[in-house]
Amino acid sequence: MQRNRKSARLAYVEGWSSVILNTLLFALKYYAGIVTGSVAVIADAWHTLSDSLTSVVVIVGAKVSAKPADSEHPFGHGRAELVATITIGILLAVVGFNFLVEGVTRLRQHQGTDFGLLALVAVTVSVVSKEAMAEFAFWAARKTGSRALRADAWHHRSDAISSAIILAGLLFGRRFWWLDGVLGIIVALLILYTTFDILRDAVNKLLGEKPDARLETRIRELVTAVTTQPEDIHHLHVHSYGDHVELTFHIRFAPSMSMEQAHSICPRIEHSIQEDLHMEATIHPEPTRSPAG
Repeated sequence: MQRNRKSARLAYVEGWSSVILNTLLFALKYYAGIVTGSVAVIADAWHTLSDSLTSVVVIVGAKVSAKPADSEHPFGHGRAELVATITIGILLAVVGFNFLVEGVTRLRQHQGTDFGLLALVAVTVSVVSKEAMAEFAFWAARKTGSRALRADAWHHRSDAISSAIILAGLLFGRRFWWLDGVLGIIVALLILYTTFDILRDAVNKLLGEKPDARLETRIRELVTAVTTQPEDIHHLHVHSYGDHVELTFHIRFAPSMSMEQAHSICPRIEHSIQEDLHMEATIHPEPTRSPAG
C-alpha cells in the first residue's frame, strides 16, 4: 500500500508538471508560429498540447490504481495503470501515424520549412524542456515501476524529437528542402516501434503471462528450500494487478504422501514466496501418477 501511495505521488507530480509546462510551451510555439508564418511550428505546438492529454491519463490512472481493494475488486485497482498505458500507447500511435503521413506529404509536394528567428528560439526551448520532462518521467517510472509513466516519458521524448526535426528544418531547410520530410518519416517509424513495444508489454500484463525463466528458477529454489519432496512443479501463472501480484502453480508429491501432509507443506511455501517475492501464492498439491495410471 505504501508503494502504491509513492507511485501515485510521483505520477501526480509528473502529470501536473507536464500539464502546466506543456500548456506554456504550446502558447509560446503557437505564438511564434503565427508571428513567423511557420506552419510546421504551429503543428508542433498542437502536438505539444496533446501531451497534456496523456498526462491527464497518467493522473487519472494513478488515482484509480491507488484505490484499495473492495468487494467488487478484491485484487485492487492496479490494472487501471495498464489501461492508462494502453490509452497513451494508442495516442502515441496516432502521433506516429500523423508524422508518417505529414513526412510523405511534404516529400510529394516538395515542401520545406519556413524560417523565423522567434520560431527558432521557441523550438529550441521546446527541445530542451521536453527532453528534461522525458528524463524526469523516465526516472519516476524507474522508481515506481509504472508503465504509464514510462509511456508518458516516451510521449515527451517524441515531442522533443519532433521539435528537433522542426529545428533542423529551420536551420537547414532552405538548403535541403527534403530534410524535414525525410526526418519526419524516420521519427514516425521510431515512434511507431516504441508504441508497439509499450502496447505489447501492457497487453501481455493485462492478459496474464507465464513467469520468465529467472522468476521460475527462484520459485523452484524457494520450494525446494522448504521441502525436498516435490517431484514436479508445473502450471505456473502470474496475475499482475499493479503492486498486487497473484502466483498460482501445481506441485506433484510422491503417491505415498498423504493429502494432509501435502497441505501442511503448501502454506509454508506460500509464506516463503510472500516474504521473498512479495507475491500472493496459491498452490494446488496433487499426487504423482503411477506409470500404470
